[in-house]
Amino acid sequence: MNDAMIGGNSFGFLCHDICELEHSNQVNLPRVTVVMPLKGFGEHNLHNWKSQITSLYGGPLEFFFVVESTEDPAYHAVSRLLRDFKDDVDAKVIVAGLSTTCSQKIHNQLAGVEKMHKDTKYVLFLDDDVRLHPGSIGALTAEMEKRPEIFIQTGYPLDLPSGSLGSYCIYEYHMPCSMGFATGGKTFFLWGGCMMMHADDFRQDNYGVVSGLRDGGYSDDMTLAAIAGANKRLITSPPVAVFPHPLASDLSFSRYWNYLRKQTFVLESYISRVNWLMNRGLFSFHSYMSWGFVAPYLMAAIHVAAALEIHIKGYSYGETTCTITGLLLTSCLAICTFTELLSMWNLTRIEVQLCNMLSPEAPKLSLDYYNWSMIFVSMLVDNFLYPISAFRSHFSQSINWSGIWYHLKDGKICKIERKKDRGPKFTDLGGKHLYGRKGAPPKASFLSSLARSLCQWHQPKKYEV
Repeated sequence: MNDAMIGGNSFGFLCHDICELEHSNQVNLPRVTVVMPLKGFGEHNLHNWKSQITSLYGGPLEFFFVVESTEDPAYHAVSRLLRDFKDDVDAKVIVAGLSTTCSQKIHNQLAGVEKMHKDTKYVLFLDDDVRLHPGSIGALTAEMEKRPEIFIQTGYPLDLPSGSLGSYCIYEYHMPCSMGFATGGKTFFLWGGCMMMHADDFRQDNYGVVSGLRDGGYSDDMTLAAIAGANKRLITSPPVAVFPHPLASDLSFSRYWNYLRKQTFVLESYISRVNWLMNRGLFSFHSYMSWGFVAPYLMAAIHVAAALEIHIKGYSYGETTCTITGLLLTSCLAICTFTELLSMWNLTRIEVQLCNMLSPEAPKLSLDYYNWSMIFVSMLVDNFLYPISAFRSHFSQSINWSGIWYHLKDGKICKIERKKDRGPKFTDLGGKHLYGRKGAPPKASFLSSLARSLCQWHQPKKYEV
């Protein structure tokens, strides 16, 4: 992009070759349908929605904002926004109704797919908390045109922590997603916040895409990744598919815990025996590595405490049974920690610079907002809690997602319950209001949430009625 701009292409953030912007090329671009399942309304939604519908893609483009009902706070908010842009964009609000066989998000996505134009070649699924760049849709489409063998194109979030420990835990949890950029774009996992696919795969139910999602599907990205793996289909991530993901300013630790529970719960859903085995392997590996990450810091703390006690009491090492081996290992751990934080800083720096170049009209992102002491603490907290959440999900087989209780059997949703008095008031990351002012349940602390989870672990039937 820098080379293109130095060479005189001021639109390098849109395309490397400025000739691609000529009318003769733009009129031949394929039609794209963008489907955005909505749930609730929060502080960043309007900004995110505007970034999505004001894309500089030159081909035919339509947007579907899909809600479960007109009572959703997002319905009236997005309706007002679209009235302001009614003469500029082709956008509609679709009321999908309540899901009965799959998660509400998947139900909304499929409802949007059913309404897409007959000439649509690609369908792009976006979460409503994704902040697009002006050229994102064009870049994704160009890659699909260049490589027709691609099954799914995805992108990844650049979390913008709000300052709370919970927001830094989310940032730390999402960082491994960036590994897709280290493999030349080829990857095996998806982020459900951005997925572009061939529209014909949905029209013809190729590889069981529609039936796999509709019949008991809980997680859109994990289900599609499993289908891609089973059919040896290609998943890629172009290097420009990094999207700013602002986290709620009031993101509490309890909401982080709820989000982690939903993330570990996806490992309990599967579409085949092979998919089940892979999820069990990921479950075991991630849990082992998480506590394996935390354990050395506990041992280092013991060694440092012992060394301090020896120093305070005036003993020499020759007068005690303590050796300096532990302190040497602690020093090695400190070097490794510094190296890891430096690597995270460098990766974040590059992604921040890239996002600033891709959205030259937007306020500049900065590394100054990142607290690296908090990031270190969040690494310990997140890795310590992950196995607890994973085991909790394994034994409960049920989860509360935005006020809806989903129960699994044999890896698929078998029962759906909607009880507002048992659900959260806000979504986890965006802090979106789920019910408006009425019908909102009382606020719960993280400790009470964790205590309730432990109680459910031992007495699951008490809460799963």
